[in-house]
Amino acid sequence: MTVPTELQQAEARVEAHSATLKKELNVRDLTLTQILFIVGLTWIGVAGKLGPSHMVFWLLALVLFYLPSAAVVMYLNRLMPLEGGLYQWAKIGFNQTIGFMLAWNLWLYVITLSSEVGLSCTTYLSYAIGPSAAWMTTSTWFVALASALILSLMVIASTIGLSVGKWVHNTGGIIMLIIFGVIILLPLLGLLTGNLQEYHPFRTSLPALTLLNLNILGKMGFGALGGFEYIAILAGETKAPARSVGRSVLIAAPIIAIMFVLGTSTVVAYIPTNDIDLVGPLPQVLRAGFAPFGIAGPLVTIAIVMTMAMRIAQSSVSFTAVTRLPMVAGWDSMLPAWFSRLHKKYQTPVNSIMLVGVSSFVLAVLSNVGVGQAEAFQLLFNASGMFYALTYVVMFAIPLFGLRGVTPQPPLWLKVASASGLCMTLLYLTLSVFPIIKVESVATFALKISTVIVVMNLVGVGILVAARRRAARVSRIA
Repeated sequence: MTVPTELQQAEARVEAHSATLKKELNVRDLTLTQILFIVGLTWIGVAGKLGPSHMVFWLLALVLFYLPSAAVVMYLNRLMPLEGGLYQWAKIGFNQTIGFMLAWNLWLYVITLSSEVGLSCTTYLSYAIGPSAAWMTTSTWFVALASALILSLMVIASTIGLSVGKWVHNTGGIIMLIIFGVIILLPLLGLLTGNLQEYHPFRTSLPALTLLNLNILGKMGFGALGGFEYIAILAGETKAPARSVGRSVLIAAPIIAIMFVLGTSTVVAYIPTNDIDLVGPLPQVLRAGFAPFGIAGPLVTIAIVMTMAMRIAQSSVSFTAVTRLPMVAGWDSMLPAWFSRLHKKYQTPVNSIMLVGVSSFVLAVLSNVGVGQAEAFQLLFNASGMFYALTYVVMFAIPLFGLRGVTPQPPLWLKVASASGLCMTLLYLTLSVFPIIKVESVATFALKISTVIVVMNLVGVGILVAARRRAARVSRIA
């Protein structure tokens, strides 16, 4: 493959900056992090609502989104194995403006996602303790305290660097595998002991073509299966990134697919479709499966605590990676050099890390003012998903419309895969404007989400314009 001179020059500049970063990650670390970051426990409940149709929906999501995203990520990472990942791909594949706006939306995604970690963990903690702790989730000060504590720990771990962070992520990935292993084996245990009469993990039935089902398909595609590109942000801190990221995708992809499909089959086997708890399908199915053995209560409590630990580890993955984006934007003079300043001992972007931590905490506090717990969570969840989806729109567009100077051009099969992934992402993006829970006003909720997306992107445009004016002044003085 022949690449244009400007691409080679851009790669050389980034690699020169990346040389100061510590190379901590290998294929094992990347694989466990992929599993931790991509797999979400709630999705087996969402898919379980489809009953036997879930298999068809998972297959559609895998073919139309999952495999295309894996192929595109492997292609772009092999072409541009650079610190900053998707930001660099968009900047080089299109231009610096699109690259910056993509990084801005990815940054907003993690800020929003990290801001809800206190609320999520407070909810898990209240479930683990029992009814006497129900007040925790409605206490603004307690949620704020939990957010401050968890975010402070993530700031410390991210500042020390991946020498510590990778073990947090690896542990979270191992816990994820253990929990899903128990869920997947649960029906077999039920059949052997006679507590489950039948189990058909691969039963299929054709789903009805409704707006609700399309909404679920979009969420099972982008919502459940997105994330392969994320770890590439840390390419500059990975050993042999061009090879390692691709290998981690190849290893993690089939494992994640099996976890989702068989995990959903367990939910369908034990829980009637109309009774599935979309918030906590994991403790619900464990309670139902182990109830005959008299250990359901303690086991569910342990599972909830483990889930809380996984949630923190997942947030740590997204938090650690996104703190690198302001750093690489600083390398390109899109942000002041303050963002690229590295810690003297740990060689991590300490200023960028502190900014992400403080921003997440401020948003966590503001999001709980004047709204109920469920609506606050839904606002944060939908907004973060939409910010993330906008970055995927750009990623899938790169093989279709970008890389004009690269020869040969991306192959036809990759462009077909990119088009499929793009359509699935747009489906998710469109339907995420509307809530999946009951709120006082659907129209008001949709307006809030839309306003947040538009206003925050206008803020990004303002930052970009200011950066260019600052660069122009420096150029004139020079």
